[in-house]
Amino acid sequence: MSEAGPGPFDVTSVPVGSRPELDRTEALRERIFGNAVAALELYTVYLGERLGLYRALAEGGPASSSQLADRTGTAERYVREWLEQHAASGLIDVDEPRAAPLVRRYRLPPEHIPVLADRDDVRYEAHSGVDIVRAGRRLPELVEAFRVGNAPPPLPWEPEGRAEANRARFINLLGNQWLPAIADVDIRLRAQPPARVADVACGTGWSSIAMAQAYPGICVDGVDLDHDAITAARQNAERAGVADRVTFSVTDAADLGGPGGYDLVTIFEALHDMSRPVDALSAARQILTQDGTVLVVDGLVNDEFTAPASPRERTEYGWSVVSCLPGAMADPQTAATGAVLRPSVLRRYALEAGFRDVQTLPIDTDYWRFYRLLR
Repeated sequence: MSEAGPGPFDVTSVPVGSRPELDRTEALRERIFGNAVAALELYTVYLGERLGLYRALAEGGPASSSQLADRTGTAERYVREWLEQHAASGLIDVDEPRAAPLVRRYRLPPEHIPVLADRDDVRYEAHSGVDIVRAGRRLPELVEAFRVGNAPPPLPWEPEGRAEANRARFINLLGNQWLPAIADVDIRLRAQPPARVADVACGTGWSSIAMAQAYPGICVDGVDLDHDAITAARQNAERAGVADRVTFSVTDAADLGGPGGYDLVTIFEALHDMSRPVDALSAARQILTQDGTVLVVDGLVNDEFTAPASPRERTEYGWSVVSCLPGAMADPQTAATGAVLRPSVLRRYALEAGFRDVQTLPIDTDYWRFYRLLR
């Protein structure tokens, strides 16, 4: 090295704080490392959710690794490693860390039960592990889709099925807060003759079921393209005791067609996934009664592109890249919307479908925006 200073690749003698580009490099390195830790943690959350480990701790109380393995029909050695990892990560508590491995007892803190074990709580997040693992299964096919511009093959239903991320939201909020906040819709759903509701892209049916539970007089027709989701929806409606008023069918939203006499058409967090959203909205408009309402609920994203963006926007973009956009790319005529459905784009779709205006409803959440499409 010359006396003039460090060579071009020797930065060890320069304080990081005096080299902004090194600060940024180090920050990114730490961020990627943190992301890897978080991804691995979600994989273990997936295991806890799939194997019923969280529920067993919540319902049966503290347990050693052997006791938890017995409760869940799993292998002790695997369960021990999972418990140690979860305790090391602060997801569960351990009574005495210094005790022998087979003697240690672990517990799920009461504060963590809503997030990890109670599927009916709106704070439940263990489904995120299922979402991440399921999305990761087709990443190799997505690499090829990026190269040729088509869609990766559809994911088989098993082994995960579909994570029901919105189940608790629908059960707790849809009929108790959100729909009652739309006064004239609420009145119609409670009135006679019984209102008819079309729930478009209903998935496993919890939005349809929640509406039927909140409004005992209505009849709901749920439609979705996924055969397995519709099978699950029918089973869910049976178990919920509303199958006499809630029906499900495998139907393309764009093919609903004809006057159906529906008082309310709902599309919950699904319009951005549709290859032909304008066709779907046009079909929804056609099946309305004269005074009917189309309610579209989609991601709470910024009005315009910004960079860097908020965590919420980054989440939407992440799901858009690995799931939502690829799912819509098989159709040569696709709108290719992606998960980041901005209000201006939704408004354009609505106007092209024949609606005269779009109203943003004053319903506050930190994840969705509610739109009413006006005929």
